[in-house]
Amino acid sequence: MSLDRRLLDGLRERRAKVRAGGGAEKLAARRDKGLMSARERIEALCQPHTFQESGAHAEHGTGHFGSAAKAMPADGVVVGTGYVDGRLVAMVSQDFTVAAGTLGKVHAMKIVEVMRLAKKLGIPLIAFKDSGGARIQEGVDALSGYGRVFYNNVLLSGVVPQIAIIAGPCAGGAAYSPALMDFIIMTETEARMFITGPEVIKAVTGRKTSMEEIGSAAMHAGVSGNVHLVARDDRHAIALAQELLDYLPSNNTEDPPHRPSADLALEPDAEMDALIPRDPGEPMDTRAVIDRLVDGGRFLEIHGGWAGNLIVGFGRIEGIVVGIVANQPQVKAGALDIDASDKASRFVRTCNIFNIPLVTLVDVPGFLPGVEQERGGIIRHGAKMLYAYAAATVPKLTVILRKAYGGAYLAMCALEMGADFVYAWPTAEIAVMGAEGAIKVLHRKEPKEAEDPAARAAELAADYRREVASPYLSASHGYITDVIEPAETRWMLALSLRKTLTKRELRPPKKHGNNPM
Repeated sequence: MSLDRRLLDGLRERRAKVRAGGGAEKLAARRDKGLMSARERIEALCQPHTFQESGAHAEHGTGHFGSAAKAMPADGVVVGTGYVDGRLVAMVSQDFTVAAGTLGKVHAMKIVEVMRLAKKLGIPLIAFKDSGGARIQEGVDALSGYGRVFYNNVLLSGVVPQIAIIAGPCAGGAAYSPALMDFIIMTETEARMFITGPEVIKAVTGRKTSMEEIGSAAMHAGVSGNVHLVARDDRHAIALAQELLDYLPSNNTEDPPHRPSADLALEPDAEMDALIPRDPGEPMDTRAVIDRLVDGGRFLEIHGGWAGNLIVGFGRIEGIVVGIVANQPQVKAGALDIDASDKASRFVRTCNIFNIPLVTLVDVPGFLPGVEQERGGIIRHGAKMLYAYAAATVPKLTVILRKAYGGAYLAMCALEMGADFVYAWPTAEIAVMGAEGAIKVLHRKEPKEAEDPAARAAELAADYRREVASPYLSASHGYITDVIEPAETRWMLALSLRKTLTKRELRPPKKHGNNPM
């Protein structure tokens, strides 16, 4: 007995309505703005024909104020699983064409179910955020829905990678789910993220502001530090998410996707020597050093627009995935401040969660002095870096390029903070403070009383660098593994990484440490 044709036609008709979302007119309006639909985003992210949707026919029930007669295909959110470059990934894509992508009870239920599946299967979660916020007509059910989403964000935290793509509005409570995830990618077109909008701010505080000032990608990437990567549009955001996944394991029990070279290239890189300025007072571009260290110069910088005095990001060295943390002397002399401390500590913890070895490049004059820094809590924020590095059990390799002064020397993963190997260039200076400051403390009057004060100060500085701050002195005390030529850095790191991949380090049993917040 063959299946009743009407049943097949009914199924296909229902599927077509679900796929149409808010209708052809709304979809066309989005495309006119250069925006992709919720389903197009998922299709662009996945390998062809690998996405399987869950809950396509789920929709809010009747009985909610003002909602009984309104159809909401898929309840305004597409969820399911698919393959991205051969890896299974859980996906959420809010559909702004259906009730402005607002979250209600069923909408939240669908998101939570795919989050639970991600945890059960040990697979990454990627969520496209494009929503007008809570569905007002569902009242407390909408608030409860957000609570369940947040709770499951926390359950997934430290278990599988969570990537949020802000591709439209993300307002009020909706902004907290991406804030609880590992990485936020935000598009420059149409995307905005805020807790209270310009009108509310004006009504409460009397201050006039704009969406650009409080909720744009540029603001969040360069001022608030909420956004890790900025994309030109939807397709660029998807490409960035795919690139991120290329450095991350599927879950915390797996190694990252290393691609070790069959044979290590152990030749020196003479071009590295040319990057070092002759004058120790001239700032060096650490990004140029990174470009020569990573395979093919391919480096995915994270938080590139925020706290530019510190660089963090992912790369590979002879095929081994690494997280790189580096001072950038071309910004604020490379000093650590509040934002740089937060940036480093978050990145270090993320690498530790996902078993990614850490390479730290040091050229730091200290913590940034200033009334604003002290009143802003630089002690607390700097302590986050110390905590993050000390708590990290992944392989930790440190290279001291030039300056390494005071507490910042320790905060940049010194041997005492658990580094497995610490290398120093001959240009390294390791001390409580720089030569100029030390002369003012130790030789307050001597340069002034000399026949040539400038020459005497320079002589004392040279003596200080040789007798107190020399890398050989630190090496003689056992604080440095080896003093190496800059040209040897890449192959030395490559060899050390291979040797530390089997590292296992157990810590005292506890619920969790009480890290500075």
